[in-house]
Amino acid sequence: MDNTAVASTDLAPPTDASARESKVAVKPIIQVVAGNALEIYDFMIYGYYARYIAQTYFPSDNEYISLMMSLMTFAFGFLARPVGAIVLGAYTDRHGRRKGLILALSLMSLGIISVACTPSYASIGIAAPVIVLLGRLLQGFSAGAELGGVVVYLAEIAPPGKRAFYTCWQAGSQQISVMAASLVGLVLLYWLAPSELHAWGWRIPLMLGCLVIPVMFWLRSSLTETSVFSAKKKAPKVSEICTSLVSGWRTIILCMGMVSMATVTSQTITTYAPTFIKSLNLGEAAGFLILFFGGLSVLVWLPIMAAVADRFNRRTVLIVVTLLAALTAYPMMAWLAAHATVFKFAVVELWFSFIYASYSAVQVATMVELVPPNARTSGYAFAQAVAAAVLGGFTPAILTWLTHAFHSSAMVGVWLAVNAAISLIAALALDRKKTAARQKAELH
Repeated sequence: MDNTAVASTDLAPPTDASARESKVAVKPIIQVVAGNALEIYDFMIYGYYARYIAQTYFPSDNEYISLMMSLMTFAFGFLARPVGAIVLGAYTDRHGRRKGLILALSLMSLGIISVACTPSYASIGIAAPVIVLLGRLLQGFSAGAELGGVVVYLAEIAPPGKRAFYTCWQAGSQQISVMAASLVGLVLLYWLAPSELHAWGWRIPLMLGCLVIPVMFWLRSSLTETSVFSAKKKAPKVSEICTSLVSGWRTIILCMGMVSMATVTSQTITTYAPTFIKSLNLGEAAGFLILFFGGLSVLVWLPIMAAVADRFNRRTVLIVVTLLAALTAYPMMAWLAAHATVFKFAVVELWFSFIYASYSAVQVATMVELVPPNARTSGYAFAQAVAAAVLGGFTPAILTWLTHAFHSSAMVGVWLAVNAAISLIAALALDRKKTAARQKAELH
């Protein structure tokens, strides 16, 4: 699975039929990204109400310790992603994209329900945090293949020349989740008293997520298999998939580096944002409104930047965006921290929303073009899952510790800049000519 091998085995010139395809396949895009939207919605809700969840399941006299325990439980869910990427990713590569997506949705649903319905620590004692932890692990296990499965499906139904546009809707569905979670949070803030929200109100958005699970199954049940997978003469053996992952360790590391900035920036502007807003004393209502428009900003910029990514060399766009992120991260956060206002936070949120959208639209398509067909889901999912587990999942906890240890909110910019630098190095390591060839070729 090294770069040379991928260039010769993964791609072929586009057929006349695929070149003629111009209409966007709206229905399958909606069917496949809906489950991903639900997964991310639940992750957002957990982050938004981390402080309430902390006191419900991890009570402590020290609010900082209680919050850190809640955020670490959130992070542990990400640790299960690499395992899910290997197990469920291999299942998807062997049995089909459709079956893999339905299995991931089933496991994800169990994880969401377990967290939403678990009684408090005061009611059942130590069993409460244990059940929540197991629920997060199960959800993380499913997410390990869910994200990769969605991206691969979109990439395989996309005609050459529109791959970035199709795959960008995986991130696009996440922004719909961010906006929905923000609106629900804003309604609850005005509808319930603080004591009610703290006691039981935070469960309402989780329950709403549970109610739409049957709709997600209905959408995915009618999903058709991709023509790329259907055209395979034989399904790869598990041993062949594992061999591809081991032999392609260079590509995996390169992809992990590319994921670094995307996962950390995403977690910072969404999951960590409510905690960040509270630490700056800017008010929850303003926070939810800013998060809504941040999600809307990403949703607007994604297809625009995806069109740019399909038109120009992906490597060039990746380098420009990561360099821009690395140079502006700390100055922007230092400017915010010097005298925090709602206006300043909105500017910072919208700026990094643009950065995330610009990068994600290119990075996702580039990664899926790197991995070979016999391990496409497991290869993409594993690289994504490891980076998300090591960097993204721990980002809320790391940022909470950094701001607490250094007594400065500007340290958020340091973490963003470090991960932007990692992704910049990965972008520079890409071969310009091979990147252009993969971009124009048809997936097989």
